[in-house]
Amino acid sequence: MRNMKNLKTFFGKYAIYFVLFFEIVFFSIASPYFLSATNFVNVLRQTSIVGIMAVGMAFVILTGGVDLSVGGVTACVGVICAKLMISGWNPVFAILASLAFSALVGIVNAFFSHEFKLNPMIVTLATLQILEGIAYIVTGAIPVYGFTESFKVIGQGHVGSIPIPIIIMIALYVIAYIILKYTKFGQSIYGIGGNEEAVRLTGINIRKNKYSAYVLCSVVTGIAGIILLSRTNTAQPSAGSGYEMDVIAGAVLGGISMSGGEGKITGVFAGVLVMAVLSNGMLMMDVSEYWQWVTKGIVMLAAITYDRILKKG
Repeated sequence: MRNMKNLKTFFGKYAIYFVLFFEIVFFSIASPYFLSATNFVNVLRQTSIVGIMAVGMAFVILTGGVDLSVGGVTACVGVICAKLMISGWNPVFAILASLAFSALVGIVNAFFSHEFKLNPMIVTLATLQILEGIAYIVTGAIPVYGFTESFKVIGQGHVGSIPIPIIIMIALYVIAYIILKYTKFGQSIYGIGGNEEAVRLTGINIRKNKYSAYVLCSVVTGIAGIILLSRTNTAQPSAGSGYEMDVIAGAVLGGISMSGGEGKITGVFAGVLVMAVLSNGMLMMDVSEYWQWVTKGIVMLAAITYDRILKKG
């Protein structure tokens, strides 16, 4: 009985890695072009935007919240940064101003969620609508382009043979890992999601930590928005549409509990890779985009159900 329980714990902890391994083996057999260094780098580059956003989302979900506004933040940050640059701003100052705006969004989300005890899903859904509207109002629904060559380096440049977006993504995961594992703030994030009242009794400032989590999520999302802007070399008001679901899927697949207080950032990275490899593999097999949607939904539903069964057991 004890061995059975240990086996369940083992598979519950490492299931996402087994899924990732299975995907790699399956698509390597199905397509001769899948298992190559070039394609592996391409997968990482394609998932860098969602992967970066998932870092910030993990912090919010660990507190027991959620942030659906990430798609709107992505669009607005790109639009604001683009508008500032074409009006003569130095790219560095334009980026900083855009990230400051994203931090403000995080403060607004935390304010309404914490101070008024509103459901974070409803609050951030409303924020998403507001931000998408702002993006269209600022641009007049017309794409913004005409940036300097130096700005393109962020999204299109390389260090050796490694694309810069991949380096940024990996760096953020390393930083997040250190914060969550070794800092008081990281432990507080887990504690708030696990048992907020118990954390409150220990004297930890819950308000401060929740605000920090939402601001961190928005700023990290802003970084992803800057990279996307640089990579596409144009600011589209619809640029962030649909990202929120991909980001949440990556976090949940990676073992971050939607009720908060449980999960690791390494699992989030694996979860994001599972979805990226799935998309890339099906694309190489020439699977219809509509069937790709169906498959992704099934994989996510199966992962959540499996996680729930393990916890009940």
